[in-house]
Amino acid sequence: MSTSIPNGSSVLEDEASDVLHEPLLMQYQQPLRLRRSQSNTTSQLAIVGSNLCPIESLDYEIIENDFFKQDWRSRGKIQICQYIFMKWIFCLLIGLTVSLLGFFNNLAVENIAGMKFVVTSNMMLARKFMVAFLVFASSNLCLTLFASVITAFIAPEAAGSGIPEVKAYLNGVDAPAIFSFRTLIVKIVGSICAVSASLNIGKAGPMVHTGACIAAIVGQGGSKKFRLTWKWLRFFKNDRDRRDLVTCGSAAGIAAAFRSPVGGVLFALEEMASWWRSALLWRSFFTTAVVAIVLRALIDICLRGECGLFGKGGLIMYDVTSANISYHFMDVPPVLLLAIIGGILGSIYNFLLNKVLKLYNVINGKGIAFKIILACSISVFTSCLLFGLPWLASCRACPSNLSEPCPTIGRSGNYKKFHCPPGYYNDLASLFFNTNDDAIKNLFSKDTDSEFHHSSMLIFFATCFFLSIVSYGIVVPAGLFVPVIVTGAAYGRFVGMLVGSNSNLNHGLFAVLGSASLLGGSMRMTVSLCVIILELTNNLLLLPLIMLVLLISKTVADAFNGNIYDLIMTSKGFPYLETHAEPYMRQLTVRDVVTGPLQIFHGYEKVGNIVHVLKTTGHNGFPVVDEPPVCMSPVLFGLILRANLLTLLKSKAFLRNPAPVGSDAFVRFSADDFAKKGLGHVDKVEDIELSEEEMEMYIDLHPFTNTSPYTVVETMSLAKALILFREVGLRHLLVIPKISGRVPVVGILTRHDFMPQHILSLHPMLMRSRWKRLRFRFPQLDKFI
Repeated sequence: MSTSIPNGSSVLEDEASDVLHEPLLMQYQQPLRLRRSQSNTTSQLAIVGSNLCPIESLDYEIIENDFFKQDWRSRGKIQICQYIFMKWIFCLLIGLTVSLLGFFNNLAVENIAGMKFVVTSNMMLARKFMVAFLVFASSNLCLTLFASVITAFIAPEAAGSGIPEVKAYLNGVDAPAIFSFRTLIVKIVGSICAVSASLNIGKAGPMVHTGACIAAIVGQGGSKKFRLTWKWLRFFKNDRDRRDLVTCGSAAGIAAAFRSPVGGVLFALEEMASWWRSALLWRSFFTTAVVAIVLRALIDICLRGECGLFGKGGLIMYDVTSANISYHFMDVPPVLLLAIIGGILGSIYNFLLNKVLKLYNVINGKGIAFKIILACSISVFTSCLLFGLPWLASCRACPSNLSEPCPTIGRSGNYKKFHCPPGYYNDLASLFFNTNDDAIKNLFSKDTDSEFHHSSMLIFFATCFFLSIVSYGIVVPAGLFVPVIVTGAAYGRFVGMLVGSNSNLNHGLFAVLGSASLLGGSMRMTVSLCVIILELTNNLLLLPLIMLVLLISKTVADAFNGNIYDLIMTSKGFPYLETHAEPYMRQLTVRDVVTGPLQIFHGYEKVGNIVHVLKTTGHNGFPVVDEPPVCMSPVLFGLILRANLLTLLKSKAFLRNPAPVGSDAFVRFSADDFAKKGLGHVDKVEDIELSEEEMEMYIDLHPFTNTSPYTVVETMSLAKALILFREVGLRHLLVIPKISGRVPVVGILTRHDFMPQHILSLHPMLMRSRWKRLRFRFPQLDKFI
């Protein structure tokens, strides 16, 4: 009997556990025992020492069976117009909801953190320094504790930024519960509390995940539980439309976080989406435009003082420099040096963060108590640094002719008083004793070249660099964008201080370029980051310098390691399909990677056989083969999904004899019965009760089988099959024999079969021919870190 791949699309299955290579599991030699679970334990918080639940692929392929054809042909112009109209309505709803949540998120952070700083500042004014520290540290600890508890107990999937999960989903990976309603709620509340707790984390990543959650919930095709069964919604019960909406939601999340509509679209295009087309571009652009308009209206309300003591309703435009900026050829060398160093720092940042995540995986894998203790420990340590380090800075006299009060007392501003006497301010407290947004504003400000001391800026940079690494990976929603921006801004301003009068560029502009260099060195994006920074600073004259910095920093950092989100996806074990094929894949054919046994159904199959196969395998797709006397010779009729078989078993569409079902099936079923279930709704064969008599009956699978599955001949190169698999967005790719007269199907390729770990486990001799980028490696350094 010929061998083949297990023909399901579960990436992690019982049958494939011996060939699966999970990086963190292999790193610590933990046994791999797989079981199905409702909780997603694939996050970086619980991947080591835990039982992983299966990660499945998404069904982007159109299932062309008799019911699909019947349903499509029954659609008239009115139904098609309804479908198109609902797409735009969903984009409008996503834009409105994400913008309101982004506004509420920023408003809550500013007011909660603002009140905390006011109370602490009042204690400082009263010279009660120890009481002030206790208030500051205890407030941060309580906020962190609450965020970690709700995340650990209610929705572990909400931990981290969420960008790797969304990116993997748009690549075709369906990790459990990442878009559930409880994940959405915990993501919103946990992000507000964690950012307000002065942890060096951001809210941009969680906003991307929030936007994707909203899009996935809106686009799940209604809900029977809440009686949202409007027939217009049933058109969206498929993974293709849900994928497009999630792409729009991720773009809206960036637009709401940075008030950058065009940057959000480009971010989704450059970093998130694996499949793109012009229609999706229009809808994502419309979604982010709605976000920008709503935020603009809400910010106008807040500017009238109706949003609390501190709330502005969104990121304000950072005033970097004057409109008449001028730079010359002599300014280019310092910018080039800044970009090169930024690329090196970004690669170091990624390397250290990856190491810290592996360490945290060991700690978090010991149980929920260890997760919460780790989060609280980081909070206390952060509070000690933020409150203690400003004491190292000397008080500086307030500059004259300022447009704002100095020192700043009881409000946001550039000149924090801290412990200084009247008329003096603490420049380090002006950065540490603020939210990250206000710290960025202070660093980007124009006409402030003499505001900060060299030592203060160096201390702030080193502290932010360190805290942003150790703060990510704890069991709270946490983003990386804002910490990298503020760290890069500190580095850039420090370079500007060193350059001094030798450059025409002010320190605020150097801070912007420093943020761009560290972003490019860590996240390896160019176009989207360039537009986001331009929309943040509202200064198009910066475009040439930012483009130059991003290109150089990305190129330098690529010589050392990959971008941070790819590293996190790898550590989580997401089977992400890259755009390129490894060279050794051209040495292999698809026949070389399929493994058996292959489960095949006949066109007329006994109910008992179907139940047995569904119970004993985790496969999600099964070839349907007709054999004599139905036809002259064995022939591949098509592919049927597990979900469709479960629907047939639940409805008990059985026949006493193996014969065609006839036209009665079209009356008994509709195409909606075989549509994609909503989020979190999965049928199980164990829940279906069948009698002994029913187990001996038959099902005619022909009307329910996809008669046009994608197939490749067994001699096709694996590299060519990978390109087809990824570009089309497949879940199953049937392998057929080259010579007729054999079994009509050799096997099924799924996402798992294109993973390098699986291929190299079957053919270890190809390890040497694996494609390696020209990168500098330091194996001796790995031994000590």
